[in-house]
Amino acid sequence: MIKNKILSKDAQDLLSPKDAFNLLFEGNMRYMDSQSEGIDISSLRIDSVNGQNPHSIVLSCIDSRVVVEQVFDQALGDIFVARVAGNFVNTDIVASMEYACGVAGSKLIVVLGHEGCGAVKAACDKVELGNITSLLSNIMPAVDGVKESTSAPHDSSNTPFVNAAIDENVNQTIDQIRSMSPMLKDLEDKGQIQIKGGVYKLASGKVEWL
Repeated sequence: MIKNKILSKDAQDLLSPKDAFNLLFEGNMRYMDSQSEGIDISSLRIDSVNGQNPHSIVLSCIDSRVVVEQVFDQALGDIFVARVAGNFVNTDIVASMEYACGVAGSKLIVVLGHEGCGAVKAACDKVELGNITSLLSNIMPAVDGVKESTSAPHDSSNTPFVNAAIDENVNQTIDQIRSMSPMLKDLEDKGQIQIKGGVYKLASGKVEWL
């Protein structure tokens, strides 16, 4: 089957948060199996000119190995994607999520970390370099939060420590979304959206959901 129409508003309205999650889950399974759906990009471009109705918004790292639309086998018009090194949130990213869910009708927020994250490794090593120092300050709480539960050394040479920090960074980011946005918290409490976290595995292509 070749996809040649973007998600319509009527179809988006019929989706539940669970439905949106299943679209991403099943898409990731296809990606892992190299069975991605076909698309007619020319038709999708034309069909999207007058609007968009993405079912989800995904916050990911900027890592070039994590191409979000491919990871979830989603086409033009299916998902919003926000990217920043270390997949943390700030006011602008939370505002983008509020737009996606509160205005554009998206049903799911996903915070997607990934294996071998360079930003998390840099935070583990307390790197200081230009504006990167400020960026890493957003990840340090997750790094500090797993020190007691992981063995030394607490730096990027310790893979279990790095992996624990990657997971914790996703979980803390989800907590921050809820605390920074009463709007999104209210939508979640009412069951109108879900907020989920996952970690992408580089070799297998699998998203392991937290």
